[in-house]
Amino acid sequence: MTKTVKKTDRFEKLTLLLVEPSALQRRIIVGECAEIGASNVDVVGSLADALDWLQGCRADVVVSALYLPDGTGTELVERMRQDPRWMDVPFILISSETRPQALEPVRQSGACGILPKPFSASQLAMALSRTLEMPESLDMEDVDLESLRVLLVDDSPNSRRFIRRVLENLGLRNFIEADNGKEAVVMLAETLVDLIITDYNMPEMDGREFVEYVRTRSWQQTVPILMVTSESNMSRLAAVEEAGVSGICDKPFDTTVLQQLLAGILQQREE
Repeated sequence: MTKTVKKTDRFEKLTLLLVEPSALQRRIIVGECAEIGASNVDVVGSLADALDWLQGCRADVVVSALYLPDGTGTELVERMRQDPRWMDVPFILISSETRPQALEPVRQSGACGILPKPFSASQLAMALSRTLEMPESLDMEDVDLESLRVLLVDDSPNSRRFIRRVLENLGLRNFIEADNGKEAVVMLAETLVDLIITDYNMPEMDGREFVEYVRTRSWQQTVPILMVTSESNMSRLAAVEEAGVSGICDKPFDTTVLQQLLAGILQQREE
C-alpha cells in the first residue's frame, strides 16, 4: 500500500529546477514534488540547458540526475559552486548509482543531499527539509564568533567554498584554508587558530594523520577539530576518533547537525 504524504505550505513557494534527461523519470519526479506541495518545478534535460536556465532565473533548489547527455550532475554542482550567482543554491543529486567512486566527486563538490532512485515523496520531503533548514546563527552569547580563527582543510576548493559559506551564515568570519593536512601543518606552525574543520580523504596527509599530528606534535594540541567527511568505513572513522577528533559530520551534511556539533565543540572550548 502506497503511503500518502500530506501536502504542506512549506514547499508551495519554492522554485525547483529539475535536471533529468528521462521523460519517464521527469513525470515521476514532478509527480512526487506535486504530492508534497512543490508545484513550481521547471524541467530541463541537459547540463547546457540547466546552465542556460540558471543564467536567467533563480532556483531555490536544484535537483539533478547524475548522468546527463552532455555531462554529469557533478559538473553542474561544480559550476554552481564556482559562480557567485549560484554558489548558495542548494543542490540535491538523484541517482540509482551506488558505487562510492561515482558518488564521491559529487559529495566533495558541495551537494546538500543525495537521494536514491527510486525515492518516495516522504524521502523527497525529508531531503528538501534538511537542505532548506539553514540556521541563521549559532547564537552563542559567550563566544565571539566573528573573532574565531577557523582553519578549513579540504583538497576540494568547491567543498571548502561551500562549507565556508555555510559557516559564514552561522556567524563565523575569519578563515584560513589549506588543500591538505601537510599544508595545514605548515599553517598551524605559524598561525594560532580557534577551530579546525577538516576532510578525511586528502593527498599528502589525510585527515587521520593530520588529527594525530595536531594532538601529538603541534603546539596547538587542544584546538577543537571537526571532521566533515564522506568516509563511511567504520574502522577508519574509529581510528580518527581515537586520534582525538572533537566531532565527525557526514558529507553531504545536515546544516542543523553541523550547527549542533559546532555549538557543542565551541561550548566545551569555553569551559
